[in-house]
Amino acid sequence: MANSASGDSVVDRVVRLIAAFPEGSTALQLSELADRAGLPLTTAHRLARQLAGHGLLELGNGGSVRLGLRLWELVNRNSPTLALRQAAMPFMEDIQQVLNQNVNLAVLDGWDALFVERLSRRGSVANRAKVAGRMPVHLSSAGLALMAHQPAPVQAAYLRGFDDPAGRLRAADVRALLADTARQGFAELAGVVDPDTWGIAVPVHDGRKRAVAALGVVVPLQEVRLQALVPALQTAARGIGRRLGDTRAATPFRSMEQV
Repeated sequence: MANSASGDSVVDRVVRLIAAFPEGSTALQLSELADRAGLPLTTAHRLARQLAGHGLLELGNGGSVRLGLRLWELVNRNSPTLALRQAAMPFMEDIQQVLNQNVNLAVLDGWDALFVERLSRRGSVANRAKVAGRMPVHLSSAGLALMAHQPAPVQAAYLRGFDDPAGRLRAADVRALLADTARQGFAELAGVVDPDTWGIAVPVHDGRKRAVAALGVVVPLQEVRLQALVPALQTAARGIGRRLGDTRAATPFRSMEQV
């Protein structure tokens, strides 16, 4: 691929352009998109036209640009999380039916929990986890459930590079949280992300006993059914793991941390 004067390739620039769309934004002006991507306007315009020709972007009136349906189609058709979501959905629906609260599914991507599915209902408590949204490991019960069951070298690398910009936690604090999570078999964070909510999550293990995902719920802080919640989540997580094993030959899934 030809490089620009700054040394980045065409692929680098295309990725920057697509990634520049902020969460929840349906369209941007081309000038704003170019600025967010750190690209000259002429370069952004040329790339946007080429991507629109393949349906990956859509060009509107007045210089607006939006993500194209073709991009959504390709991502969802070939997503490495497709098998995981298909395996998990029946169990997530059962848990939501019982709790009438938020249920989410996450994988580990770097030092973040990346949420790949979420179920919620009107009247349920606030839930910061959004599909395709990220939360730092230490601020997410799903992230803690995943990290606590990673191999020792992965945990060590995470703790060596740990940083909390808000200064609320130190590496030693997170180490203790991970140890508690591993010992209990589940992670819990009460009133950390939102003062009135309680996040609880358990790991989902594949046939090789690797923690490839985390199944979690967000419930009111006054929830007193912990002794019933955790076994229900663990039973569902085992069911998801079995379904992943049953479908592995046709639709293999690997944790995002391993991709």
